[in-house]
Amino acid sequence: MREEADQQKIRRLIAELGKRAKGPGRIYLVGGSSIVLMGNGRESTIDVDLKLDPEPAGIFEAIADLKNSLNVNIELAAPDQFIPEVPGWRDRSQFIEVINQVEFYHYDFYSQALAKLERGHDRDLQDVAHLLEQRIVEKTRLLDLFVEIEPGLIRFPSINAISFRQAVESACEPV
Repeated sequence: MREEADQQKIRRLIAELGKRAKGPGRIYLVGGSSIVLMGNGRESTIDVDLKLDPEPAGIFEAIADLKNSLNVNIELAAPDQFIPEVPGWRDRSQFIEVINQVEFYHYDFYSQALAKLERGHDRDLQDVAHLLEQRIVEKTRLLDLFVEIEPGLIRFPSINAISFRQAVESACEPV
């Protein structure tokens, strides 16, 4: 079993991915790795989830090596694999840094919050509460974006649309 990734390990992973990539591209950090990297939420994450868009040349060789040398779980996973793509996610994704020709971003926090609310695990709900408390995600905008993707839920038969809506509405209730 691999170790959890803390902020230092995630920063080292980013540096190495940028250094080893053989061409330009974008890498989006997703989920717990974003929360940990920001430094004001949880201390570690089980997996470092990434989305490659566009994929930097040579990145899969780097990932294969780094998951072993850093002893960290690296997965290719993003909200748009589990819920409908949230319009404007690229524009809302927050820039982290450029290393060589690779741009690093936090994947859109609204998309992340919606995917976490749909999944509903305790740690996911804590992450959403953190995003709301820190005002990284605003409740009214989160609900508006849910309404935009709601018609597309039919393409995701494993999602219970009623439960998903209830989870979003519950998270967006005034305190």
